[in-house]
Amino acid sequence: MGPIRALVFDFDGLVVDTESPAYASWQEIYSEHGHELTIAAWADAIGTIGGFDPVAHLEELHEAPLDGDALRARRLPRHMELTDAEPVRPGVQAYLDEARVLGLAVAIASSNAGEWVHSHLERVGLSQGWAAIECADGDASVAKPEPHLYEAVLSKLGITGTEAIALEDSPNGIAAAKAAGLFCVAVPNPVTVNLRLFGADVVLPSLEVMPLSDLIEYASR
Repeated sequence: MGPIRALVFDFDGLVVDTESPAYASWQEIYSEHGHELTIAAWADAIGTIGGFDPVAHLEELHEAPLDGDALRARRLPRHMELTDAEPVRPGVQAYLDEARVLGLAVAIASSNAGEWVHSHLERVGLSQGWAAIECADGDASVAKPEPHLYEAVLSKLGITGTEAIALEDSPNGIAAAKAAGLFCVAVPNPVTVNLRLFGADVVLPSLEVMPLSDLIEYASR
């Protein structure tokens, strides 16, 4: 590792736990039809675009065609209601504050849409101070697990992967960060905590358990 010059945050499930509302809102739809949406099935949807089609999967379980557009339209308000109740995840603000003190750039690499990321950053009071925010904006070809979003962030910051630490919550995100050459820290949320996160360099139950300065020292060994 070179000297650490930047932190690159995933957004969904890492800065704000939007993953739990996304899963819960589909789980409610499944329950209405007498079925369960398992984490194992849902896992492919996390941190990417098009990894899993919940309507197609529900149709398979239900053994009958369903009105997917109607289901998605009914689920969306519930998803937004649950998401809008989610605060910044523990330790994120402290990392941002410490990064500022240490003179590190902070950035976001997200497979979601820029409008979604910016709106929730505004909602939780974190809209300022980002050196770069790269989002897939519906383009599956650049979404994680591909490294493109991380590579775009590194290019904007003018640094290499060995000079940055990625903070991720999912296997797709970890794969993207590692492919771009970053040291990767996995910080799972309630949805991803039992997923296969072994590709990360270190797994923390919360950013609160390790100050940023200690993490940088660990990453620099």
